[in-house]
Amino acid sequence: MAKPVDIRFAPKFRPLFQPKRYKVFHGGRGGAKSWEIARALVLLTATKKLRILCAREVQNTIKDSVHKLLKDQIESLGLMPWFSITDTSIKSSLGSEFIFKGLRYDVQGVKSTEGIDICWVEEAQTVSTDSWDVLIPTIRKEGSEIWISFNPKEETDPTYQRFVANPPDDACVVEVNYCDNPWFPEVLRKEMEYCKRVDYEAYEHIWLGKPRKISAAVIFSGKYEVRAFPDDLWLKADRLHFGADFGFAQDPSTLIRSFILDNTLYIEHEAYGVGVELDEMYQLYDSVPGARDWPIKADNSRPETISYMGRQGFNISAADKWPGSVEDGIAHLRGFEKIIIHEQCKHTADEARLYSYKVDKQTNEVLPVIVDKHNHCWDAVRYSLDGYIQARGGAGVWSRLAG
Repeated sequence: MAKPVDIRFAPKFRPLFQPKRYKVFHGGRGGAKSWEIARALVLLTATKKLRILCAREVQNTIKDSVHKLLKDQIESLGLMPWFSITDTSIKSSLGSEFIFKGLRYDVQGVKSTEGIDICWVEEAQTVSTDSWDVLIPTIRKEGSEIWISFNPKEETDPTYQRFVANPPDDACVVEVNYCDNPWFPEVLRKEMEYCKRVDYEAYEHIWLGKPRKISAAVIFSGKYEVRAFPDDLWLKADRLHFGADFGFAQDPSTLIRSFILDNTLYIEHEAYGVGVELDEMYQLYDSVPGARDWPIKADNSRPETISYMGRQGFNISAADKWPGSVEDGIAHLRGFEKIIIHEQCKHTADEARLYSYKVDKQTNEVLPVIVDKHNHCWDAVRYSLDGYIQARGGAGVWSRLAG
């Protein structure tokens, strides 16, 4: 009697069995992206005739391909009698065929590949713009699909920009990480927890699949960490600080609560909302404990909003601004021994990873220009420290940070 086989799929991979032109799975290590995709393809080719192109940017030998991964899945599913496997090919008894090609050095071979039902591009983070421009028109059979799996490298990489930052209309884009893998092994969990403890930025990149930026350009690089801390830790501090930034159009409105203890800034609560109407703002603020009890410092460019929120019962006033106040605020924040962001403040943590100086695209030189993006939480933090941050002169600040 045949031994029963477990063919469950993690919930994040259900789109594999739904019709879409592009199915994009990106994320960090341990998410089982390749494993789940290979298993889905084996099951599909065991039930109907399909022509599958397995591609990657560079494939010098068959060992560079997903050939072994597919073979292992066929074996684990107990389907070996229904497949013919050689060193270079895999075919099913129903006439399905797996083809393995590298994109960079076999352009003509890719162009001449006809009748593909599904193209799986593995390790797609390395695929160039030229390779995508050749491959996509080649996969032109009616109802054909392109499956893409990768661990992001740089935010500017062609694959990330094409399929995550600016995805096509007929695309299902899914972020998959170790926490989405019900079968995440204990040995990897220990590695993940160690990395998270000793190098949070590396943890974000390796295990959460966050694209790397040029670290020298990231304003708070090496200065912050994300972790939980006791809810009552703030009682040891002199006071709480509340800061608010107001949304414009698609920009979010934010309220941040923090405190200072032993030259460390602790950010423990955030409110973050896009498209929040003025008459709904009080509900956003009330989601942060103590917002009605402590002074709030806010962006002085919106006096009418400050006035309105004051009438709703909040002790809110405008923070001072001056030429170079943003640079001086950043210098003050970097002056803390550490900035600890509570893990529940996800938007603040995301901005800490992304808030950066401008980088020359030709030379990769970091320029003394702060990019006005990914800063809505951090603007609120700066406003909250109104009276603590002193004007010192932007040029001197840049020299200290850059040098």
